[in-house]
Amino acid sequence: MKTLKAALFDLDGVVFDTEKQYTVFWGVQCRLYHPEHPGLEHEIKGQTLEQIYDRWWSGELAQERAVITQRLNDFEAQMAFEYVEDFERFVTDLRAHGVKTAVVTSSNQPKMQSVFRARTEFQSLFDAILTSEDFDESKPSPDCYLKGAARFGLTPSECVVFEDSFNGLKSGRAAEMYVVGLTTTNSKESIRSLSDIQIANYKGLSYDSLIQLINA
Repeated sequence: MKTLKAALFDLDGVVFDTEKQYTVFWGVQCRLYHPEHPGLEHEIKGQTLEQIYDRWWSGELAQERAVITQRLNDFEAQMAFEYVEDFERFVTDLRAHGVKTAVVTSSNQPKMQSVFRARTEFQSLFDAILTSEDFDESKPSPDCYLKGAARFGLTPSECVVFEDSFNGLKSGRAAEMYVVGLTTTNSKESIRSLSDIQIANYKGLSYDSLIQLINA
């Protein structure tokens, strides 16, 4: 029987149901700076701010980065950080069974400070919080999840990844971990090939039921 020793969670769309809010923000920026590329706000999901800037705000547009960053910081400072349904119960159940929990996110420290201010209990739910500053390579590279496992001295086979974006799911796959795909951002059909199981939220999921799924 496979064991579960650590659960590694992406942040947006996995812990918090924030993807719709980010789609609104980036939709405005993309239409302003890249009207020739409709739907760009959907393509950049799961990418770090640095990746977005390198690809879409380079050359003459590089001078706009500071403006966009300030807009983003202001936006995140007033965001509604609502948990995906039943997340708090689920993560508490995992910890009660001795499972280590970590956030493994492409978000940066300024973003996390906004989270900590909005959700004072947030840090108590996790044994570790890894942000973009902790990684050498961004998703879809497995680097972030391998570092998450290493933080606890565990092997990939002892960890489960919870992800929603295509790049994040690919990262979990490349790390050779069991991958739970959330359909908060993309459809069940579109993420099926990149995840072992797909869930809409954590309602009905528990440590015991997850162990059964892992060993099915």
